[in-house]
Amino acid sequence: MRAWLAVLGRELRLALRHPADALAAVGFFLVVAALFPFGVGPAPEALARLAPGALLASALLAALLPLDRLWGAEADDGSLDLLLLSGLHPAALALAKAIGHWLTTGLPLLAAAPAAAAMLNLPTEAWGTALVALALASALLSLLGCAGAALTLGARRGGVLLPLLLLPLSIPAVIFGAAAIEAAAAGLSPRQMLLFLAALLALAAPLAPLAAGAALRGE
Repeated sequence: MRAWLAVLGRELRLALRHPADALAAVGFFLVVAALFPFGVGPAPEALARLAPGALLASALLAALLPLDRLWGAEADDGSLDLLLLSGLHPAALALAKAIGHWLTTGLPLLAAAPAAAAMLNLPTEAWGTALVALALASALLSLLGCAGAALTLGARRGGVLLPLLLLPLSIPAVIFGAAAIEAAAAGLSPRQMLLFLAALLALAAPLAPLAAGAALRGE
């Protein structure tokens, strides 16, 4: 447990020393959200209809930005080999990486979500549900992204392959998250859709790190 916490702490310290990835993700999220009013027009009703899906899609696309470097730096300087020889199971190492990605990318996106929701004219009564849906969806993407980054590590044009691999897998998160936000905006209960999203996260929590660990071992 101490070794696992040390790896997680290392991820957080590296992110604090180099905050450009998190800032770039937040900036991308806000810029994409700001583009929708120009594309569909300033009509409040049209923006409110598009807001749930646009909010989820913008956040997940922004969370993709740092993923291609999730394992790349350690692979380039040789520290990945040392981490794999530390005695920590590769799946546990991958889980620490995924949690570190969510803490350093997902949380800043959640902090920026109210500004994006306001630009998209999302009803304020749905903001709480939007934050919960974004938290679950971004955590799911961090797990899937950790596995995808491990699978494409060392591949030619891995930065291009990674989004092509992850975007189809993130479609259920967008569907259930947007449906939950739409239900809250309409005054209905979003509980069922949030439970589906939580179930996807519970399924990915053990499977994605195992897949990432197997890829790192070359199995």
